Formats: sequence, C-alpha cells, structure tokens
Amino acid sequence: MRPTSYLYISLFSILSASTTFANDNVDRDVHSSTKIKQKISENYQHLKTQINVDANAAQEEEVKDPFQPLNRQVYAFNDVLDRNIARPLAVQYTKKIPSDVRASTRLFRKNLGEPWNAVNQLAQGRFSRAAQTFGRFTINTVTSLGFADPATRLGLSTEDEDFGTTLGYYGIPSGPYVMLPILGPSTFRDSIGRIADSQARPQKYLLDGDDRLYYSEQLLRGVDARSQVLDVEQVLQGDKYAQLRDFYLQRKSYSIAEKKGLEQENLFMDDDFDSEDLTEQESNPSE
Repeated sequence: MRPTSYLYISLFSILSASTTFANDNVDRDVHSSTKIKQKISENYQHLKTQINVDANAAQEEEVKDPFQPLNRQVYAFNDVLDRNIARPLAVQYTKKIPSDVRASTRLFRKNLGEPWNAVNQLAQGRFSRAAQTFGRFTINTVTSLGFADPATRLGLSTEDEDFGTTLGYYGIPSGPYVMLPILGPSTFRDSIGRIADSQARPQKYLLDGDDRLYYSEQLLRGVDARSQVLDVEQVLQGDKYAQLRDFYLQRKSYSIAEKKGLEQENLFMDDDFDSEDLTEQESNPSE
C-alpha cells in the first residue's frame, strides 16, 4: 500500500470521528464562535479608540500613554544605551572637536534639511513661509555651501518641519505616545512621519552606494544632537520617563498650534492654574 493511502485512511478516520461528535458540540461551538467574534470586536473598538486619541500632556495616563508598561521597558533600554554609549561619545565629541567646527557642521546638516522644510510648508499651505525657507537655502548654499548662516542675519529665520507635524496640521490625531528603541519619544502619527522624513534626507541620495559613509554621518548626527542637551539633562528629576513624555507632547502640540496661528499663552499651563496665585507667591516668598 502506498504511503498516500495511509494518509487518506487517516484523514477519513479523523473525519469520521469528527462527525460522531459534531452534533453534540454544535451548540457549544456556535456559542464559542460568538464569544470570540464579540471579543475581537471589542478589542478592535478599543484599539480604534486608542489610535484616534490626540495625545497631549494634560490628558490622563491611560489616555495618552496606554502602552506605558512597554514604553517604560523601551525607555530603560534606551537609557542603558545612553549612559554607556551615547553620552560618553557626546562628552568626548564636545571635548575633542572645537565648538566652531561643531557649529559649522551642524549648520551644513541643517541647511540640507531646508528643502524638506519647505516641502512641508507648501503641503501646509504656508506659501510665504516656504518661499522664505527656499530663500534661506539658496543664500546659505551660494555664499557658504551651508557651513554658515548669513540668511538669519538678513532676517530669514529657520523653522524646523517634519511630516508628522504636517499630518497634525491637518487634524490627523497623534495616536498614543510610544517610546521607540534608540529613536526615543514619538507617537503613532509621528512614527509614520519619521518614515517619510528618513526618505527625504538628501544624505540618503548623496551618499547612495556608500553605506559606511552614510551610517557614519547618521552616527555623527546622533552624537551631535546628544551633545546639545548635555547642559540641560540635569533638569529632569524624579520620574524622567514621564517628564520626557510630557515635554515631547507639549512641544509637538505647541509646534502644530503655532503653525496654525492658534493662541499659545496658556498652552504649557494646567487648566486650574491661576496667575493670581503666582503673583501672590512672588509678593510673599517666605510662605
């Protein structure tokens, strides 16, 4: 007898046995299937609610940060990398590289990002701002290849943009807060924006075909970014994870609202904050 014959006989036996118990289990199967479908529907609605949230620092923890247990684990991982790799590199970078060299390379890298800033500003319908950004890029590139910033002295200030901010400009909810490995604080919306931003960097195309040079540039960019916060890292005290999260959400909300021309006076204040209390405390510092 061929091996396939044994297979067919086995399958026939299993099917025969299954039909024997089918009638006894049909009601239970239907009930179980209904419960599974109901559970899936509930999970879907819960996930949909989480994704549609527009996270900000003033919200409750379970609203803005529903994945907090996982986020804190990722934060702990990032913190280990920072203390053992990123921060030591940043310290040595500031010690060994002259400040004017660091400033020039930072300006050069920033100038390469100006066209993408302008593209986002065009997408936001802010045409005069985009024209100013293109003007900055042209002046700085022609006069110094981007290693200096004469455009600022001419009154053409810079304005950082990213695709996540552009999505937020049009009212797309941020989704819950997420802590990304290595990359740090983000949200669902900004994580999607990061993908577009990474494809828009000129370095990706200028250094195409030379992976070593490309990743070296990315490493230098990260070390330089870390070096710029060495002097302010002591500001974070207590629950550093929560402070970093709320600062990120506040800064992102401020950036989007500012571009939309919304009022910003009370953006960083709690709803129950009373300016009279501050005045009273200033007049009675001993209390």
